[in-house]
Amino acid sequence: MKVEIWSDIVCPFCYIGKRRFEQALQQFPYANRVQVVWRSFKLDPGYQPVPGRSTHESLAHKKGISVAQAKVMADQVSRLATEVGLQYDFNRAVPANTFLAHQLIHLAGQHGRQGAAKEHLMAAYYTKGQNLNEIDTLVQLATEIGLDAEEARTALTNGIYAEAVRHDEHQAHQMNVRGVPFFVFEGKYAVSGAQPTELFAEVLEKVWEELQPTEPAPAMVANGPVCGPEGCSVS
Repeated sequence: MKVEIWSDIVCPFCYIGKRRFEQALQQFPYANRVQVVWRSFKLDPGYQPVPGRSTHESLAHKKGISVAQAKVMADQVSRLATEVGLQYDFNRAVPANTFLAHQLIHLAGQHGRQGAAKEHLMAAYYTKGQNLNEIDTLVQLATEIGLDAEEARTALTNGIYAEAVRHDEHQAHQMNVRGVPFFVFEGKYAVSGAQPTELFAEVLEKVWEELQPTEPAPAMVANGPVCGPEGCSVS
């Protein structure tokens, strides 16, 4: 079974949705038969970080609200995150344009480390306050999941996976994806948002059952008197 997940690294509900999906997957008896593919989606493609501006200030500027209101929103999301074992630290988080980070995830995918890259980058942003705008930081994160530093630096400097990121975004546009996280199961069923673990579990079961081959019913060539639970029929 293939599950494609469109998300952004700096999307707080994407990390929460990731955890809830993973919890459902841990309970799924055929988890080792599920291929998870992470797809790129940038919440704000044209975003340019302002040096020294905090995440609270950036959110306030974007939404036209006060910094105090932005902090209240961050606290609400942080409380949801704790329910799935995540500890967000918006006071340390560095606002970022995630174009380079998404390219790193594509590079990691070429080495079978895509899932590790996604998790490592999200943790770096939400819990460690690392600057994902900097190539040096991204290269260091790449080496921490077993990627080659020089390969990572070359890929990021030359934009080798830039088109792959754009392709993912084009696919999302074609599917009319308006927000993330966005989960697509076997290219057939879509789930939008950080849904409860129980819902992800139900979808996994449903799609798995549909993928299993079934024996065709035998063709009826003769029909005569029979007996069943309600009695016998007489021709």
